[in-house]
Amino acid sequence: MESQTSPRLCALGLVAAGHRAPEVCAPEKNMFESFGEDVFSQRLMRERLPKEVYVRLKNIGHGGRTWAPYDADVVASAMKDWALSRGATHYTHWFQPMTGLTAEKHDSFVTPLPDGVGAISEFSGKHLVKGEPDASSFPSGGLRSTFEARGYTAWDPTSPAFVLRHSGTVTLCIPSVYYSYTGESLDRKTPLLRSINALSSQAVRMMKLLGYEDCTSVIPQVGVEQEYFLVDRRLYSCRPDLVMSGRTLFGARPAKGQQMEDHFFAAIPKRILAFMSDVEKRLFALGVPMHTRHNEVAPCQYEAAPIYESCNVATDHNMLTMEVLARTAGDHDLACLLHEKPFRGVNGSGKHNNWSISDNTGRNIMEPGPNPRENLPFLLVMAAIMRAMHLHSPIWRIGTVGASNDHRLGASEAPPAIISAYIGQELEDVIDSIITGCDPGDDECKVAASRRVDLGVSALPELTKDSADRNRTSPMAFTGNKFEFRALGSSQSTATINIAINTTVAKTIGDICEAIEDKVAEGKSGVEAAWEVLPKFFKEHRGVLFNGDNYSDEWAKEAERRGLPNLRDSVQALALYDTPEIISVFESQKVLSQAEVLARQHILLEDYIGRLLIEADLTSRIAATVIKPVALKWLGLLAEVAKDAKELAGENAEELAAYKDVRTIISELNAALKDLDEAIKTVEACECGPLGKAESARDRLLPNMSKVREQADRLEMVVDSSLWPMPTYADIFWSI
Repeated sequence: MESQTSPRLCALGLVAAGHRAPEVCAPEKNMFESFGEDVFSQRLMRERLPKEVYVRLKNIGHGGRTWAPYDADVVASAMKDWALSRGATHYTHWFQPMTGLTAEKHDSFVTPLPDGVGAISEFSGKHLVKGEPDASSFPSGGLRSTFEARGYTAWDPTSPAFVLRHSGTVTLCIPSVYYSYTGESLDRKTPLLRSINALSSQAVRMMKLLGYEDCTSVIPQVGVEQEYFLVDRRLYSCRPDLVMSGRTLFGARPAKGQQMEDHFFAAIPKRILAFMSDVEKRLFALGVPMHTRHNEVAPCQYEAAPIYESCNVATDHNMLTMEVLARTAGDHDLACLLHEKPFRGVNGSGKHNNWSISDNTGRNIMEPGPNPRENLPFLLVMAAIMRAMHLHSPIWRIGTVGASNDHRLGASEAPPAIISAYIGQELEDVIDSIITGCDPGDDECKVAASRRVDLGVSALPELTKDSADRNRTSPMAFTGNKFEFRALGSSQSTATINIAINTTVAKTIGDICEAIEDKVAEGKSGVEAAWEVLPKFFKEHRGVLFNGDNYSDEWAKEAERRGLPNLRDSVQALALYDTPEIISVFESQKVLSQAEVLARQHILLEDYIGRLLIEADLTSRIAATVIKPVALKWLGLLAEVAKDAKELAGENAEELAAYKDVRTIISELNAALKDLDEAIKTVEACECGPLGKAESARDRLLPNMSKVREQADRLEMVVDSSLWPMPTYADIFWSI
């Protein structure tokens, strides 16, 4: 039969024939021995560099210390020798342009000898410190144009170099920033580093006021939970929408999705476990401290999570994690989907950003002790976070924008676009006691909460509970010694939200420090002054605290009453990016200049427009050239069932009804396609600036794409399944 040659049936046949998962064998080395073996680590630098050079390099960034340029040649020589010993043949400045991906240009270590016979390896301090990729071909938001092509990469010595292995090649990767000829940032790493510096400066200022003279630097610590989908590569290859847009633009609801809740934390399938083990082996070698792996809620959905690292290194490692997930999937005949919503009707994927801050002595400032009176730094930072969320939530929302994340935010598996915080009743009671003027050190102000849990089983040990429950609907939930920000999308760089959090919290810590310093000028101690100003800040910003169901309609109404913005989509959020209020926050902390802010607004709007146009074009082409021809073939087969016009007149009622149903759906599909094609032309021809064009794309493309999908999905439910051209949701979900 002709239908046997359809790509879908061929792919399903291969899957049904069986895929033997690689055996999960014990590694040649245990993970402790192999961890970080492909990283030019602190240990290696201590062993290979002169002591004075190592000390200077190790202390970069602490207390404003910088590295000495004359050390570059020494470091480059040691780094080259180590990389060559690991099998590297090339090196690259590994950077993060505004594409949302990483970028690299490989240069060989080989330099021919003058006589033309033989060659030597060469890698100088000049090569280490600076590179020069083309700056006109990356998004710049107007900071660069085609005739202004010069851009630079510069080594970031606060993130370790590493060798990356792929397809038998080994390349030395040097984490780098990326900037223009005129000095503006063209990447995400530069403003992230600036935001870390800003936060450190203001937090050290606060700690000094409280008498912590040993505090010289404060670094945000981040742990990133990465969600992703895995599907069979043969089925993936038969879905042009998945291949080119990362999500399914068509697909009827399967009989079984996630309604039985039997995938979450279930036993990991053998094929997937082999993949996860391979991923972890590669990431361990790269020094990425992977800690957790498990099935997520939706079919084919999984999660990987490391333990905490400094914010900058955690961001680099998460970019590496996404790259390793994608590359390793191919080795297992799988495709890794990092899109926030690859399948409609089941949970999408996020990237939970666990954030805390610690100082150079190892103190976690977000770790509260049992006595609130002794938790002044923690309480001040808590007040600063509440103020940052209350006054600057549009900046946080901008840290999550993207056409793909819009499909997820506000749905039943992600927090809404309203930025609020959950801190638990016990901590909320402490804050309320401070607002009312009660001394938290007094017995009557201490929270009496039993931490013991009795399950009525004598064989179990004594169990305790945390000071607060988990609120999985909150965008920013305090979980004991950190905040978990849950609105970031799975495909997005963690730099975006950490720039937002670091910058706004730096600004609000500075606001609190000013209030404390005013009272110190009146003769009070820093501690006395802090206790005096704390109630005011808690009272002013208590409105961002919400312990209930963030998904409820009631909360949306209550949030509006409290004056909390509800920026439901990316275009609404990006419309605020160039406002004086937002620009002034970035400029005050020296994180982004006005030109850099405007460039990012332009880039993000263009990205939004581009993604929607690609999806709309794909929707039109697939519906017209893949789905409709099959529907017409099925319509012809139905017509053949009715032998002649007389039977079509009513003597074969069941077949006639099926014929009419399919014909009606095809007619409605044609009408929807016509509307979509007109919408595409309208958006493409729009000359209303990036914001106006993004609004047009949102308002015209998304609803018309939905109408086309509605008819195509109806056809999937009535056309002979042996004719259907693309793998269905049921095929994809249950093939592994």
